[in-house]
Amino acid sequence: MTSYMSTMATLKATNGTSALPIHTTEGTATLPVTLSSSSRKDDSIDHGVTQNPYQRAFSPYEFNGGTTLAISGPDYAVVAADTRLSAGFEILSRDVTKLHALTDKCVLASAGCKTDVDQLRSVLDIRQKVYAHNHRKPMSTPAVAQLLSNTLYYKRFFPYYAFNVLAGVDMEGRGAVYSYDAIGSYERTPFSASGSGQSFLIPLMDNVISHKNRCDEKKELGWEEVVEIVKDAFVTAGERDIYTGDAVEIKVITKDGINNIHFPLKQD
Repeated sequence: MTSYMSTMATLKATNGTSALPIHTTEGTATLPVTLSSSSRKDDSIDHGVTQNPYQRAFSPYEFNGGTTLAISGPDYAVVAADTRLSAGFEILSRDVTKLHALTDKCVLASAGCKTDVDQLRSVLDIRQKVYAHNHRKPMSTPAVAQLLSNTLYYKRFFPYYAFNVLAGVDMEGRGAVYSYDAIGSYERTPFSASGSGQSFLIPLMDNVISHKNRCDEKKELGWEEVVEIVKDAFVTAGERDIYTGDAVEIKVITKDGINNIHFPLKQD
């Protein structure tokens, strides 16, 4: 009992850090232990800043939401986008356009990071002005489509965080819609959508515009009917996507120019 009490007293006196009790057949002994200061734990909270490796993350990209949609017709193209600008669960603005007229017969619709979209528009505008000065004429819609592809491809190692749809009227007066990926691969399609509400619009357009999996006769739609379809599509997307809302801006492109239509959406 005396040996146990003395051992506990010794251990308590040294706080268990500088002496280690050893029990043998000849009695109890104390073995001195030397600990380096770095092995002792500090009572302060380690936030990983000074003592342990600490990873600091930074992303140059910000997804600002939004949805775009473009539909081509026999002699027109309709392109639309909502006007909400978001960041996370915050609405930064309710009136920011995602449409940019590159020529009087061609409109670019972009969703994604607002700063990258603005930079992309500036680059395209500058290159189109150079083309116009050199050739004494504006670029055709297929030429703008190729220009956009090249511009995106030049930035393939640090891509623009922009999801682009290009709509316009070609040299024959037919509607043209081009769909792009992040690094410039593109194709001409009957319709295209991008942004946060893309997954809600594509199935609807497959049914209404491409007439897939339907047995009734497909008919040609005028731009007035397509505009109404676009309005209904954005109402549907706004019900399911928190980044789509406030209003939808619609541009109807024909050989005579661009007509603008504004349609309000829910604001919650």
